[in-house]
Amino acid sequence: MPALASHRKPRTRVRTTTPAVGLTTAALASVTLLSTQSATAAPAEPKPSIEEVQKKVDALYRQAGTATQQYNKAKSASAEQRSKVDALLEAAAKRADKLNETRRELGNYAAAQYRSGSIAPTATFFLADDPQSYFDQDQLMARMTSQQQKAVADFRTQQKEAAAKRVEATKSLETLTESQATLRTSKQQVQTKLTEARSLLSELTAEEKARLAELEREKEAEAKRKAEELARQQAAKEKAEQAAKEEAAKEDAGSGTGTETGGTGSDSGYASKAEKVLAFARAQIGKPYVWGATGPSSYDCSGLTQAAWKEAGVDLPRTTWDQVEVGTRVATADLQPGDLVFFYDDISHVGIYKGDGMMIHAPKPGANVREESIYYMPIYGSVRPA
Repeated sequence: MPALASHRKPRTRVRTTTPAVGLTTAALASVTLLSTQSATAAPAEPKPSIEEVQKKVDALYRQAGTATQQYNKAKSASAEQRSKVDALLEAAAKRADKLNETRRELGNYAAAQYRSGSIAPTATFFLADDPQSYFDQDQLMARMTSQQQKAVADFRTQQKEAAAKRVEATKSLETLTESQATLRTSKQQVQTKLTEARSLLSELTAEEKARLAELEREKEAEAKRKAEELARQQAAKEKAEQAAKEEAAKEDAGSGTGTETGGTGSDSGYASKAEKVLAFARAQIGKPYVWGATGPSSYDCSGLTQAAWKEAGVDLPRTTWDQVEVGTRVATADLQPGDLVFFYDDISHVGIYKGDGMMIHAPKPGANVREESIYYMPIYGSVRPA
């Protein structure tokens, strides 16, 4: 029996939309995680104040100054070691030449001995043109043998000396290599500190830069006030000393004895040198500070003091650390024009005292040689170089 057709209306399948449970759950989880992270994340560091930026920049410039002195020391040591190595290599070459000369001389002796040793003495006597010529030749050979012995002894001595010079030159080259490595390291340290300082300053807004400039002016004003106070104290002291000299001169005149009231030869000699030093230093005002520079177009701090005192016939060492050891220590109250004033506990800066609490110095990168109060930086101590 054939199947009957169904009279039921076919059901239309309706596609229903169900929530994407997995996606929704993941999204909720992400939101929860972000919320949790936001709640637990460390708060952003507050932006440093202008005063803190100023201290940081000053510290970086000071560290760059210290690294500059390390660079100067390494550069000076490298130059000295290079001269020593060159001298040793030259000496070694001369000894090698002398050694070769002695070696040739020994070769000549050996050849002569070979030629004379091929015939027996008796045969040589009978074959000689005359007996006298034989005896002359025999004496010559005896003398050559004596000279040969001396030549051999000299050769051995020269061998030892040449070997010693080669060893010394090798060690000096190793020291030179170490100095050059220190030089490169110090140079990198300077550049790193300066780059960091410039980066800090570049991030400041115009308003912040104006505030920083105001802080600098306040610092300069305070330093100038202290300089003026020192100038007053020094003037009062000088006036009192002059009055005492005049009083002593009157007493000597009354008693009939004459006393020299002028300055001593030592004082006048130093004053004459100081005038040359300060004249040179003033002529450099306006030239830029460049670390490692010794003039004539730019200077670092110890490069300027070294060049200035050289004008007065005094050779100062290259670094602040060595310059502070030259001459006589003097108290700040007893400073005279021409004296060197050193700054910071690590003695990384120096200036030339010009009187009235002021100095001429090459300050730091980005600044020019200028006059400034000695109280702008913390004073370490002072010396009178000559």
